[in-house]
Amino acid sequence: MMFRLRVSFPDRPGALGQVARVLGTLGADILQVTVLEREAGRAVDDFTVSWPGSPDADTVRDHMSSVPGLRVEAVWPTREIPGCALDYDLLKHAAADPGRAFATLVDAAPALVSAEWAVAVCAKTGELVHRSWQAPSSLDEMGGLAGVRVSGLTPLRPSTIGSGRHQLMCLPVPGTDLHLVLARTEGPAFHRAELDRATRVVEIVSLIGR
Repeated sequence: MMFRLRVSFPDRPGALGQVARVLGTLGADILQVTVLEREAGRAVDDFTVSWPGSPDADTVRDHMSSVPGLRVEAVWPTREIPGCALDYDLLKHAAADPGRAFATLVDAAPALVSAEWAVAVCAKTGELVHRSWQAPSSLDEMGGLAGVRVSGLTPLRPSTIGSGRHQLMCLPVPGTDLHLVLARTEGPAFHRAELDRATRVVEIVSLIGR
């Protein structure tokens, strides 16, 4: 199975190699490393790994604690395909059929940020205009989101929120009444680097769709 690990560690020479060695002793094959931030002497990276079976998060944390200053922030399954330019592929398909640009965005956006599903919500009516194949068919079916008002899912600016068992990313689509909502039910809160990446893609798709 493929998993993502979000790891925070001291930003110093050799630290990344230490992380890689510990993952190797656990039987993980590192397929991709995504740098999320480098600041205040620390680094936060996402590792996409192939792992036999399903690793226990506590076991992973115990083994990786051998690296001084390292913290495992999350371990969660992913459908991400390492090495693929998913944002470029999304934009290519949107440009090839501008009439379906927003539907293409909703269908493909979850893979960009290792989310599980996405929906397009109309800010005026609160209706789900389009949803990816794993998404609930209505807001009422989004169990952990029952207490979230439509206004909470349709902010004026790109934002992330946590609600129950969901981690959400909510992005207004410029020039429309639509908001893209992406959800994780496993894994950590969306990082600001993921928010920035998704925001840029939404901005370009909005130009194509118009």
